[in-house]
Amino acid sequence: MKLNNITTKLLAVSFIALISLNSCKDQLDVQNPNSPTFGGNVTNEPGIAAYAKGGVYWNGFNYGNGWLGDSFFSLPWGYHELMGDVVGGGQGSNNQTTTMGVPDKFVANPADAANTTFTNAAAQVSIIRSFNTTAATANANNALYYEWQSMYAMINVCNTTLETIASIGLSKDKASTVQAWAYWWKGYAYAHIGTMYYAGLIVDKSGVIVNKFVSQPEIIAESNRNLTLAQTTLNSITNQSDYSAMIAQLIPQQCQVGLGQPMSTTEWNRTINTMLARNILLNKLAPFVNNNPNASISKASISPMTAADWQSIITLCNNGVKSGDKVFTGRTSSSNSFFTPNGGSVAGILTASNQTTTYKLSERLVQQFKVGDNRLANFSTANGTFFGDANTNSTRYTLVDGVAKGLTGIPILGTRSIGGLELYIGPTFEENMLMLAEANIRTGNISAGVGMIDNVRKYQGAGIAALSTTLTAAEALKELSMERLAALALRGLSFFDLRRWGWTYSVANGGGRYGSTILFKGNIYNNATIDYNFMDYWDVPADETVKNPPSADSAPVINKNY
Repeated sequence: MKLNNITTKLLAVSFIALISLNSCKDQLDVQNPNSPTFGGNVTNEPGIAAYAKGGVYWNGFNYGNGWLGDSFFSLPWGYHELMGDVVGGGQGSNNQTTTMGVPDKFVANPADAANTTFTNAAAQVSIIRSFNTTAATANANNALYYEWQSMYAMINVCNTTLETIASIGLSKDKASTVQAWAYWWKGYAYAHIGTMYYAGLIVDKSGVIVNKFVSQPEIIAESNRNLTLAQTTLNSITNQSDYSAMIAQLIPQQCQVGLGQPMSTTEWNRTINTMLARNILLNKLAPFVNNNPNASISKASISPMTAADWQSIITLCNNGVKSGDKVFTGRTSSSNSFFTPNGGSVAGILTASNQTTTYKLSERLVQQFKVGDNRLANFSTANGTFFGDANTNSTRYTLVDGVAKGLTGIPILGTRSIGGLELYIGPTFEENMLMLAEANIRTGNISAGVGMIDNVRKYQGAGIAALSTTLTAAEALKELSMERLAALALRGLSFFDLRRWGWTYSVANGGGRYGSTILFKGNIYNNATIDYNFMDYWDVPADETVKNPPSADSAPVINKNY
């Protein structure tokens, strides 16, 4: 798929609702939601269900992401994992995947810095800024473009869904289910914009031009507003049969297995609570640099967590996703899949020999798993070492095909088997439990937080010894950071964790990553210091600002700290 499948008009307002999923294509040929023919296409229950479903899974998660892999989960998520140092970029790949995860500098052995220092000739910030042009986008070199266009495409279709639902003639509770769906996905999309970009647009109607850019905190507030509307709407539903009949039409059939089966209204409410907690956690600083819980970061775009923030997370996560809850997942299918087994996700791309894959499994990910952890079965050294041109992407490890290998009792991180990968689109039990663990540790209830880390390891079948209940705050946070990176690997969250812990900020500003495993000049080092100096929140893509110039009262669209 190429980008010529997308209109070149303003990103935030011009996306069309495209074909629906699987058998729905035979029921409905969805056209431009702003054209006169739209009302003739979406007039009944199957029509609105197909439209609302296709708008999320195709407009939001597929179209426009065909330059590397074939979905939102392969390219935008790929940038998250590159900057979170869970994967490295391969040699000669496009979309800036080779360069986006390369730090400004690292010292493989601080005791021999003169002979083990690497300095990047082109800093990430300079690459981002030099390629943030419409011309670079056309040549697949503007990393800032893809997540923005995907999420605003989703928002536009959700707006049209909300504007149309009253004319369809559904029962009250079926209509409420579709409305909750639209509010949830708008909240999800705004969360992605507000957690990734320095500013954004609030677009509340389909087909309108909005040129007032608002700040990142205002975008997160808009996410929270929509998530709360979704909860209020779900809570108004009284006929559970109508709800169940409708939600089953909104989720693609191939996803309705495992934890991706249609959720109850109660389970959905808990997912929303976890998402609200995520919006707090990922957009505030909680520095933990070089094992120091009291570290501080200068020149950051976000403020530190407060005691009230931690308490809000505890309150939300106490009623967040529980073990066994159904959640939002993605699965591949043999045809009409919104992402493919081989190229549709970071995990799928990784699941092959490290000598051939576009992404490379990071040594820093593998080091998060302790010796004896059963989850290490997801990794293999059988393919030898890949020596990368960007230094930090050199690795001994390959992600194995967990289905082909017959892994059981632990999460399968990678597979190219059709339907074999359970890709978590929204929050999960592990994420909820680890947020609760971190909040408890940070508020002085260390033993409770440590127990929650143990619960996650047990849930994922790690098979390692329980932690001591007498750990210090620093020791507990060390375990917490390791487990978040291990248990939530390849779910698009890694960069945000490294950012809020302060690791992606310049060492000069209090950041940096310490005690890292790294391959450098053929040698393995286990105490490397990495100075990433990555831009914490991305500038708004030029494709938006050039074609839709900011109004005079707009918030800044360029990150002033870089």
